[in-house]
Amino acid sequence: MALSRVCWARAALWGSAVPPGLYVVRRLQFVRSGLTWGAPRYLFPRQLLIQHFWTPKQQIDFLDIYHALRKQSHPEILCYLEKVAPLISDAGLQWHMTELCAKMQHGTHPAVHDILALRECFANHPLGMDQLRALQMKALSRAMLLTPYLPSVLLRHRLKTHSTVIHQLDKALAKLGVGQLTAQEVKSACYLRGLNSTHIAEERCRTWLGEWLQISCSLKETELSLLLHNVVLLSINYTGSRR
Repeated sequence: MALSRVCWARAALWGSAVPPGLYVVRRLQFVRSGLTWGAPRYLFPRQLLIQHFWTPKQQIDFLDIYHALRKQSHPEILCYLEKVAPLISDAGLQWHMTELCAKMQHGTHPAVHDILALRECFANHPLGMDQLRALQMKALSRAMLLTPYLPSVLLRHRLKTHSTVIHQLDKALAKLGVGQLTAQEVKSACYLRGLNSTHIAEERCRTWLGEWLQISCSLKETELSLLLHNVVLLSINYTGSRR
């Protein structure tokens, strides 16, 4: 088992991973280890390290600091979405993107259907995975807790691999059911997907995770750029009120 985890982590990290399939389902069912709740270990190495050596209070303090660094990329990503909205060929989608960004900048938490309405934009120019510019890929990498200090070709390849792994995990988690997760597993799953869940009540975390899974499980492989952007779209205003 230990060897298989190492092989999978290496394969996923270097881009030669195959779809997790049964492996992911089995990991979710049988290998729940605290904060990692069975996700591939390269996705969250810092939590794997600190959970064994730090007190719960130290862990929360660390996650708050680390999330603050991650959150610095959020305005950058929203600004980019606003900037490229006029480049979207469909006028209706253009308006919808501009409207969504404006509402989010005023503190609105978007509804699932508002995000899914834009899925077509993330399959083609200018927001498709193969059309993302270097600065946007760096911002997305920071939001996903990945280093942005790589050449563009490697950033794109790793974001593709990362989004595919998350997508497969989401499908397996949806099949298992959020209700089967412990409180800590729910919070960890939310944190991995962009929400700073350390100070959010368990039920609100479960609600948010349900929204994430609804979006993720509706996406095709060609639309996974939306999954990366969803780290910001769905999490940035969740602690505020829906308007």
